[in-house]
Amino acid sequence: MPAAPDVLPARDRAVILILLVATFVVILNETIMNVALPRLMTDLHVTAGRAQWLSTAFMLTMAVVIPVTGFLLQRLSTRVVFGVAMGLFSLGTLLAAVSPSFVPLLLARIVQASGTAIMLPLLMTTVLTLVPERGRGAVMGNISIVISVAPALGPTISGLILQAFSWRAMFIFVLPVALSALLYGLRTLTNVGERRDAPLDVLSVPLSALGFGGLVYALSQFGTAHGGLGDPALNLPLGVGTVALGLFVWRQVVLTRQDRPLLDLRALRFPMFALGVGLMVITMIVLFGGAILLPLYLQNLRGLSTLQTGLLLLPGGLLMGLLAPGIGRAYDRVGPRPLALPGTLLMAGVLLALGRIDTGTPIWALLALHLALSAGLALLFTPVFTSALSALPPPLYPHGSAILNTMQQVAGAAGVALLIALMAGRAATLSGAGTPAVAAQVGGLHLAFSVAGLVALIAVVLAFFLRAAPQPAQAETFEAAGQPGD
Repeated sequence: MPAAPDVLPARDRAVILILLVATFVVILNETIMNVALPRLMTDLHVTAGRAQWLSTAFMLTMAVVIPVTGFLLQRLSTRVVFGVAMGLFSLGTLLAAVSPSFVPLLLARIVQASGTAIMLPLLMTTVLTLVPERGRGAVMGNISIVISVAPALGPTISGLILQAFSWRAMFIFVLPVALSALLYGLRTLTNVGERRDAPLDVLSVPLSALGFGGLVYALSQFGTAHGGLGDPALNLPLGVGTVALGLFVWRQVVLTRQDRPLLDLRALRFPMFALGVGLMVITMIVLFGGAILLPLYLQNLRGLSTLQTGLLLLPGGLLMGLLAPGIGRAYDRVGPRPLALPGTLLMAGVLLALGRIDTGTPIWALLALHLALSAGLALLFTPVFTSALSALPPPLYPHGSAILNTMQQVAGAAGVALLIALMAGRAATLSGAGTPAVAAQVGGLHLAFSVAGLVALIAVVLAFFLRAAPQPAQAETFEAAGQPGD
């Protein structure tokens, strides 16, 4: 009988705790900039389009670096990968704090994102390696706390800081925490898992960067391209990204036959993993898109300040964090479907309800809807992550983590691009027909949220098929999967 998570060896518990704290810090940084953009535009004398690059470049870097983490986690020790990740993040944070102008700040954000991209796959792979199947739900519940609470706290913390200090203080406050986590981790972290001399394919890296980076960039520009698909600013990176991604997939198929892929796509041959990736893609489309729409509505149509918006959205993130440990323990008892199915139903129902809000909707009703959406997402995250990654045999853990996290970035960019484009297009159509400006914006918001709700209904269907992966036959299944294309 495998050990329960509460009787894991002290060394293993310490490793997981260090990685959880470090991952919380780097993910917190991902959203801390969102409400600071207006201040940065004023202080650095840049337009909204240029300022938005501080978020776009971060997302682009994540999409480019994450596919390489599968290689890093196989080739390097846990301590070295942790040191690289937190070292890059701390260096980027320091550079951001002392940046004299926009371009150095942008470069600092790219360095930060490089470290952030490595941490989450490192955490997930380590948990899969150390924690037996019977106790993974509880530990994955703790990971869900990191994933849900940190992004929710980011806008609130930055809003509070900006009330009294300059934008540099956001980085100055984070830096000591990041450095403490780095030094403590390097002193106490022990290596887990087995390393193998996986070669680095020099062709796969630029193909991955052009493929995933081009796709994410094109999606992020979708809502601002003036000529739609005919705009070279959109269709050029979209075309380059699509071709490069196709070549990257072909290259991985060839390399897998030689047992040296940068990203082992055989992971997608495991049904529960492929299903989990599909569910996570839909969830990220909805989550990232909705995370943009709701603050726009609250600030542009309801007149709330950035701090008020952050405080209104904070309880939802805290609720996800409170629910995550219990949902993790419930997963260990009942499996994924009894949790994920009501989670998808709740998510779809709330989004369809948000498709009916207007300028007269009470604030308490908006808070209640956001809390219900957060509860649905909490019921979904832990079961999907755990059942998807647990379906893989140990040799595919690093690759599975990299695939799942890469698809999160691409889906998040797609969600923002799709829903913002729908909202703006509908609002423009209504304005052109003579509808008052506020009513036109409400109409655009209704269409975007309604489409998000319809997309979420696909997740309801997929959740019916979610189940715990059969563990005993994993090794045989991995061998039977053979090489893609066989």
